Amino acid sequence: MDIALLIIGFILMLVGILGSFLPVLPGPPISWVGLLLLHLTAGVPQNWTFLGITAAVAVIVLALDYIIPAMGTKKYGGSRAGMIGTTIGLVVSLLFPVLGIFGIIIWPFLGALVGELINKADQKTALKAAFGSFMGFLAGTFLKFVVSVVFLGLFIAKAWDYRKALFPILD
Repeated sequence: MDIALLIIGFILMLVGILGSFLPVLPGPPISWVGLLLLHLTAGVPQNWTFLGITAAVAVIVLALDYIIPAMGTKKYGGSRAGMIGTTIGLVVSLLFPVLGIFGIIIWPFLGALVGELINKADQKTALKAAFGSFMGFLAGTFLKFVVSVVFLGLFIAKAWDYRKALFPILD
């Protein structure tokens, strides 16, 4: 059972990292569930303080993921249409990976620009707002990615520290 929890926890860590980029998946909370599964194994002592702190970080980052893009859009004079365009652009980049890694950067910006152009007549204002929306999106994505990778590092470190308890055959 411990091996299954360990494998599922590791898979959730990887899904959490993917969730940093996919707007449908909440990356850090999924990664946190992986940490929880690791602590539910018999080989790793349950540390509820550690789990509580990491859960709080995951929830705060989840909330900031909604606040940061809105702040970036507002700061540069953007609208909700720009934020929606950014999200649609990200989905397009994931569904049609024609441009590879550059698509993840280009499509959200183009989506924000189109969203702002639909919402506003002035092209200069739309470009500025699209830039703000895009920068907010990048900041939120980067924050989620960093937290998910840190959670993966904690997962690996804990699993490594308790490897003999997790895998008694190693003795």
